[in-house]
Amino acid sequence: MTAAPPTDGALADRYGRVARDLRVSLTDKCNLRCTYCMPAEGLAWLPGPQLLGDDEIVRLVGVAVRLLGVTEVRFTGGEPLIRPGLADIVAAVAALEPRPRISLTTNGIGLDRLAPGLRTAGLDRVNVSLDTLDPERFVRLTRRPRLADVLAGLAGAAEAGLTPVKINSVLMRGINDDEAPRLLRFALDHGYELRFIEQMPLDAQHGWDRATMVTADGILAALRGEFDLVPDPAERGAAPAETWLVDGGPARVGVIASVTRPFCGDCDRTRLTADGQVRACLFATEESDLRGALRAGADDDELARRWRAAMWGKRAGHGIDDPAFLQPARPMSAIGG
Repeated sequence: MTAAPPTDGALADRYGRVARDLRVSLTDKCNLRCTYCMPAEGLAWLPGPQLLGDDEIVRLVGVAVRLLGVTEVRFTGGEPLIRPGLADIVAAVAALEPRPRISLTTNGIGLDRLAPGLRTAGLDRVNVSLDTLDPERFVRLTRRPRLADVLAGLAGAAEAGLTPVKINSVLMRGINDDEAPRLLRFALDHGYELRFIEQMPLDAQHGWDRATMVTADGILAALRGEFDLVPDPAERGAAPAETWLVDGGPARVGVIASVTRPFCGDCDRTRLTADGQVRACLFATEESDLRGALRAGADDDELARRWRAAMWGKRAGHGIDDPAFLQPARPMSAIGG
């Protein structure tokens, strides 16, 4: 093991992992106020000049794809659909050589209207957040009466060919923890792929409590009350979701158990925040600035060198079980999922 980061090649770290999946946050703003993410009044948004411009985003993604071996690009937020110029950014990334696979994580509001244009621009598929099918619970969770808009967004994505359409669901004890079977039935009926995500310590209020989290074991126990689940024989690789065949397949359901079943040893992700900071881990407390170097005139090789150095310092694991664990100062909306 060498002490210094590599000066060329892919985004390797000291533990033999290679990052090929880039998550790009396009904005820290959102049009929902989910209780596990931010307070009702919202947050102090990043000032406009600090945000990467469209051309800057495309250039940095280009560095990742052409020089660093990234093969998958996921646009996130905040809520990426509210970013002006989104379709143009997607089109520019789709034009890169080699072309990466391009996906988007969204709350689905407005997706029914935007999906055809995004598909034409080159978007391959979407993940849509949906935690409940009950309108009153949706308001309680998101503080907005927009469930019908999310459902329309899911349908619009499927119609536009942004498939497989995946649903991300977070269960909250005492709020929607009884909805796991209902959410899975909904996904099966509509041809969507459902992924449950354990609630993570990334809320702006720092109110996360492991004792009240709905765990992977709890989710699977609830599902097995109505469905037959068999471990998926397909190779998981670096995918964050552990998957099961439902009632013999081919339909699958997944659980992303970042807290109770961490998969840090196989992680292949690197993250770029909306203000141009590289994060080696979702739970990192350190960031590396690419925006400053880019705006100071650094060429692509220098940007790639800085990115390699940032990933070389990636820790072995997120450390949530460590008594010394510190929640990142930035909430999920500012980091990007």
